[in-house]
Amino acid sequence: MSNVFRRTVYILINKTKQSLPSSRHKSTEANILKSVYQEVEGVNHITVNDFAWQNLDRWPDKTLTVCAATGHGYTYAQTHRMSISFAASLRLKLKLCNDDKVAVILPNVPEYPCVALGILEAGCIASMMNPAYTAHELKVQLELIECKAIVSSKLSYPNIIQALKELKLNIPVILIDNDSLPEGTIKFAEFAEDLGIDTDCLKKVKRSTNDVAILPFSSGTTGFPKGVVLTHKSVNAMNKMIFDPKIIAVDEASATHQSVLPAVLPFFHIFGFNLLMMNLMGRGAKLVTLPVFKPDLFLEAIVKFKAQHLYIVPPMAVFLGKHPAVTPRHLETIKDIVCGAAPVSKSDAEAILEKKKGLIFRQGYGLTETNGGISVGHNKDTNHAAVGHNFAGSEVKIADLNTQEALGSGKEGEIWYRGPNLMTGYYKNEAATKEVLTDDGWYKTGDIGKYDDNGYLYVTDRLKELIKVKGFQVPPAELEMILRTHPKILDCAVLGIPDPITGEVPKAFVVTQSGQTAKSEEILEYVNSKVVAFKRIKDVQFVDAIPKNAAGKILRKDLKAKYC
Repeated sequence: MSNVFRRTVYILINKTKQSLPSSRHKSTEANILKSVYQEVEGVNHITVNDFAWQNLDRWPDKTLTVCAATGHGYTYAQTHRMSISFAASLRLKLKLCNDDKVAVILPNVPEYPCVALGILEAGCIASMMNPAYTAHELKVQLELIECKAIVSSKLSYPNIIQALKELKLNIPVILIDNDSLPEGTIKFAEFAEDLGIDTDCLKKVKRSTNDVAILPFSSGTTGFPKGVVLTHKSVNAMNKMIFDPKIIAVDEASATHQSVLPAVLPFFHIFGFNLLMMNLMGRGAKLVTLPVFKPDLFLEAIVKFKAQHLYIVPPMAVFLGKHPAVTPRHLETIKDIVCGAAPVSKSDAEAILEKKKGLIFRQGYGLTETNGGISVGHNKDTNHAAVGHNFAGSEVKIADLNTQEALGSGKEGEIWYRGPNLMTGYYKNEAATKEVLTDDGWYKTGDIGKYDDNGYLYVTDRLKELIKVKGFQVPPAELEMILRTHPKILDCAVLGIPDPITGEVPKAFVVTQSGQTAKSEEILEYVNSKVVAFKRIKDVQFVDAIPKNAAGKILRKDLKAKYC
């Protein structure tokens, strides 16, 4: 436990320098929504990995992660020890250096915290990617971040190898699987369980809180994948904001208690990575990992592990409230539900409450660009229509769509946000950064909303053209780019249309080349073979023309009004 001791001493020393960094710019403008929450003391001026392990000595033998399907898992102490060995292996065996980017292309598995925190411990930057992505999608992201190593599983390996082949890259690929590994890959256990490795090399790792910690991906407002630059300071700020006693409902671990949550939100998504995994490690919680959302396994995990809290997205909320397979027995141990990634209707929330009286159900709101959080309801909230109150130390502005003037209570406009958990920008994309970040520190979310006299925030619409499928963002521009490469297509547009199960699904509107005819099936096969399942187009409609303005921008509202 020598590493634990050294870390504890380091944290105690740094606690003399703790304070919550509020926004860089204090607003004097009228109608700016301040937080109802009190500013919290003690955002550590340390790295994300040290922040995650600061209470390790309080619950070393508690289970951190356990697989819902297999029962395989790790304690907090085991995960910490493995992350140190993994970090040293990255430095010594792969010769990785500070700021090298390592892609994490994994489903929710018990090893995920070890992988992510080991990368940070090595002074590198973790870039989380969807393990279900195609070679085409992975190629774009791996090239952008100038990836130096990949941690994945055999599930994603074929697509990874195809992407690397097309990029003409030869970089190390580490797989978490235990046997039958493809030739040329590295076994994760050989790095993470190498107890003989010299960890003194990690003393040379010097990271500032202003250094980049993670590079998740977001579609931003223009529809193409962007690496979101999130520093150690911004990640820590987000997690400390959630620790407000009026917000957090997950009790800290003790000698006689440990909170349990099914970790079904994907860790590659900012909601799952930051607000579920990273944040609840700070409470000593047990995370029951599910690689994908399978209704039967999800319900079984809730009952078997006696889960007290659920972090979910709207399609899961609909499932819990309205599916006949979900009975009050499944919710018997649940005390609190937090739903995010997209707004959920008041009726869907109330359907869950019908099955479990006294349950606290609240919504949260955030984006990758804000480390996953802008607002959340307090831990006794009953306002199921709102997305709660903005976090401590942050500000919200409802900007008039024409003048950008801050609007008052009850008036709708674009939601702008400013706070210490905000990104510094998009990686290697200054133009896109300038589109969404103002000189005085506001981030333009692209969402339409309002607030009321009690400081509750409501998300009512989207300026963005992104399609929300099961809480994931589907950029129409990405699908349109693929459609336009089809030899029979002259022009096209993609819209999101309502779907009772997924919220929305993409629909393509296609203009064929002169003299050409095409069938819907061939268009669907052409596009859907190149994208992950949730991005797949569900319908094709052939039209004479795509409505556009004088600048050539697709008039999606006109298209929707005419054909939907």
